[in-house]
Amino acid sequence: MVWDMRCFYTCTAESFNLPQLFLSLNEKYEASLERDVIQVEIPTQFDGGAAFYFSYGCIVLWGLSKEVEDELVKAVLPYEVAPLIKPIEDVFTYSLGETSKIETGEIILANKNMLSLLAVSHALAQSVKIDAFEERIETTVQHTKHIPQQLAEEGKVSLSRKEIRKKMGALFLERSSINLHFDILDKPEFFWEYPEVEPLYVMTAHYLDIETRVEVLNQRLGVIHDLFDMLNSEFNHQQSSRLEIVIILLILIEVTVVFFKDVFKLI
Repeated sequence: MVWDMRCFYTCTAESFNLPQLFLSLNEKYEASLERDVIQVEIPTQFDGGAAFYFSYGCIVLWGLSKEVEDELVKAVLPYEVAPLIKPIEDVFTYSLGETSKIETGEIILANKNMLSLLAVSHALAQSVKIDAFEERIETTVQHTKHIPQQLAEEGKVSLSRKEIRKKMGALFLERSSINLHFDILDKPEFFWEYPEVEPLYVMTAHYLDIETRVEVLNQRLGVIHDLFDMLNSEFNHQQSSRLEIVIILLILIEVTVVFFKDVFKLI
């Protein structure tokens, strides 16, 4: 059968309530919670499977049937924080071999112990989290791309001060939310304690091009930052224009008052 050699990984939420999720999983499975990762050993009719739940909203499942995968993904639903509208997911096949490597979309492992699976899972979880970040940034850019286009074509933005403030707030929240979780894309501290399995993480992260994708992600965040600055400048411009109009009106009133005052003196 093929399904026992399947590695499924997904991002379903911004984060998980790990302590509560751990208590729930531990009622049914043999689970452990270490360094913001829940590890679960799943008995199967073959070699046994494994599940890893990462605090930043990602799940990696090894050697399980589709039915068991669905069950383990559903188990996290009550403990999701800011669940995604549409979960992001991907699949590898894997097998055992003499040396660990990845080729033609298949992970080959020299052994299948929990430490080795967790090392690879760290990179898989980071990869699918990057996918989620990329999708959020793309959605934000698509929703705001008309603003610089309009500014380039018309020299101004046809948004009210309230609308500009709302756009600025949305951009700020999006950028802050991603920056707040950006450190999860660094090399996990797990490898300080288990350096012997770090090469598995490095191998997988290199195959998934994580370093380059993080750089691109930073550039896309820069686009959001530029949009925020542009809207801030437009808002300040509107404020200045409004202030200039008020000053002009005050000057006109003062001139009018002085004029009529002088006229009445002459009369």
